[in-house]
Amino acid sequence: MLFGFFIIAAGLFLDMGECTAELRVTTIKQEPYTTAKNLQLEGFCMDLLSEIAKKLGFKYRVHLVKDSSYGRQDESGNWNGMVGEVMRGEADLAIAPLTLTAAREKVVGMTKPFMQTGISILLRKDISEASGFFDFLTPFTAETWVGILIAYLGTAACIFIAARLSPSEWSQPQSDPHTFSLLHSLWYTAGALTLQGAGPHPKALSGRVICCSWWLFTIVLLACYFSNLSSSKTSESTHLTVKGFEDLANQDMIEYGCLAGSSTLAFFKNSNNPVYRRIYEHMERTRSFVSSMDEGVQRAKDGNFAFIGESVSLDLAVARHCELVRAHEVVGMRGYSIAAALGSPIIKNLSVAILQLSEAGELAYLRSKWWASSCLADRAKSTAAQPHSLKGMFLVLSLGLGLGALLAVLELTSKSRKSAAEQKKSCCIVLTDELSLRLKNSNVNRSQENEAKDKEKA
Repeated sequence: MLFGFFIIAAGLFLDMGECTAELRVTTIKQEPYTTAKNLQLEGFCMDLLSEIAKKLGFKYRVHLVKDSSYGRQDESGNWNGMVGEVMRGEADLAIAPLTLTAAREKVVGMTKPFMQTGISILLRKDISEASGFFDFLTPFTAETWVGILIAYLGTAACIFIAARLSPSEWSQPQSDPHTFSLLHSLWYTAGALTLQGAGPHPKALSGRVICCSWWLFTIVLLACYFSNLSSSKTSESTHLTVKGFEDLANQDMIEYGCLAGSSTLAFFKNSNNPVYRRIYEHMERTRSFVSSMDEGVQRAKDGNFAFIGESVSLDLAVARHCELVRAHEVVGMRGYSIAAALGSPIIKNLSVAILQLSEAGELAYLRSKWWASSCLADRAKSTAAQPHSLKGMFLVLSLGLGLGALLAVLELTSKSRKSAAEQKKSCCIVLTDELSLRLKNSNVNRSQENEAKDKEKA
């Protein structure tokens, strides 16, 4: 009886000691789970370990896994990586984005998942997105197009007004027809916008100044448009739309692969789905595996490569690199867990602590903290010219329109002064009469001409 009591007491002592002694924790460097900064480790997993240690009241010492591997079984049946260290007793816990699989569950104990993930595809936006009907508008933003429309209407209005005011353009308002009507001014401005002549051209200096300003604006505008259009569009021969795994398996224009020896590769290898089997056979045939997550992201950035990996890790790559995007399709949902020795009593306590942190919203907070995007939404778009990039040309056009309108007024003022000297009238009176005559409706002129013709016939 005393022997049985001794066994029970020893078991309780070992159980308590495992939670109060300093635990050896193995991990692996992978952003943002565990990163080195100022000779210290930080990241999502380090924050998670700190919160769990507070709840369970244990101390810990963290070291990096020696072979920089998560843990997989070789042909002889031996395990490497973090799983191997836990099996051999070199570490008490393994905390990392360690996928909970049946093979690992057989050799080590694993907690409830602290993060859910799946398998998805990472690739460049120009490969993943389909062409739209209005993609020809993408070189400029909506604000720029609105500014161009306002500039077009304003230029046409200035040409119309300058042509009416300038005596060099319309010398005899009483008898001569007005060449530059509002409709012709709009047509003339549109013709210049497409680099096509739409005569007659202005004869007055004021009208020519306005037209020259518009021509300069048009040349720069078209140059920016075609430059942005060519840089934001790939050639039709290499353009491809990939939205999911079936699209990926049914094409042979871009290469694709996953992390060598990963659970992602095991998923495709063990799947009975014909699409997934074709993907696995293609990767095995071409040996398109990558040795690290960073290599897969870099190859996807370089183009003509789709990286298949954990959706959570791919989301991080999208948050850091604006030219990348993750496919919406996610398959093979699984979770990340903490590993301990098989049969260890601490597994239960770790699982409860993880559930408590999840229910309190702490896991969601850590996810938002370490997955914060450094990529602005506007930067993720194709390189469209922003309004400020053409601000200088809009300013030049505005100065040209203002100068042209001022010259038209000066031309009319000069003629009014000469007429006032000949008629011996005040210059202001003559100028006012000229303005009223030139700016009033042309229908009045036509009615006066008709009345004069009727009198001559009578």
